[in-house]
Amino acid sequence: MMNLFAKTLLACAVTAATASTAYAADPLQVYGKLNVSAQSNDVAGETETTIQSNASRFGVKGNFDLGNDLEAFYTIEYEVDTGDDVKENFKARNQFVGLQGGFGLVSVGRNDTVLKISQGKVDQFNDLVGDVKNVFKGENRMAQTATYMTPMFSDFQFGLTYVADGDAEQSENTGVSMAASYGDSGLKATPFYAAIAYDSEVKGYDTARATVQGKVAGLVLGGMYQQQEKLNSGVTDNGYLLSAAYDIDAVTLKAQYQDMDNKGDSMSVGADYTLAKPTKLFAYYTTNAMYDSGDVDDSYFGLGLEHKF
Repeated sequence: MMNLFAKTLLACAVTAATASTAYAADPLQVYGKLNVSAQSNDVAGETETTIQSNASRFGVKGNFDLGNDLEAFYTIEYEVDTGDDVKENFKARNQFVGLQGGFGLVSVGRNDTVLKISQGKVDQFNDLVGDVKNVFKGENRMAQTATYMTPMFSDFQFGLTYVADGDAEQSENTGVSMAASYGDSGLKATPFYAAIAYDSEVKGYDTARATVQGKVAGLVLGGMYQQQEKLNSGVTDNGYLLSAAYDIDAVTLKAQYQDMDNKGDSMSVGADYTLAKPTKLFAYYTTNAMYDSGDVDDSYFGLGLEHKF
């Protein structure tokens, strides 16, 4: 039923995008990306090859000028899993509606927490097997949220996400995510980006995170430090991430290392080759050493293609 609804919704979105809208000031933008790789997996001593989707997605978004410096905005986005062999390949991603104006912006619905957003672009292997979420907690997209973001004040911004206790992943506890950031996470408007964030009782964890990223002579360097505690466990785990990227013409060389107490560590190296602004080829190699896997390090090698639209 979920996939039937999603397919119907997306078909309607495509139709609407190619037709004249009832509200001329409310353009509907269809967007997405396909990121697919051939990956060799050596896990627990077993070798397997997969052709897999890496968080490929399809969505629609738009805004509407309400006058008096007030604007409505919305996003409806689904992950498309091209490698799902049972064809149940639509999964809900961010889906929210909101208002923005001089006061900042408010949104309600399914959304990333501000702690997750605060990482900016420090994760150089986002959506791949070397993604920070495989080692760190806090990369949460919650179903029942209300989020407030302040306007920018001299490159500073503050945000808060409230997670309702009715969310199935909240165990009947309300959660709060808070973040403060400085700069542009894309490193275009400012030479560096920094953020601190804290989750209280979000998806079973209290989490504190500090992130920094900057560009020095063309070399993009990033770091993250995190403390996380499973609720009622009394045990606090500490972890860190270091990342780097360097452009040589159309090639971006990347490397990343992350480690978390009582979880394990992960190391990744890779390269992206830009064919055009929306399209790139990429290659990566990742090793994961997780504490629950004994003395066996899992390794992954992949070649892929990404196209955004």
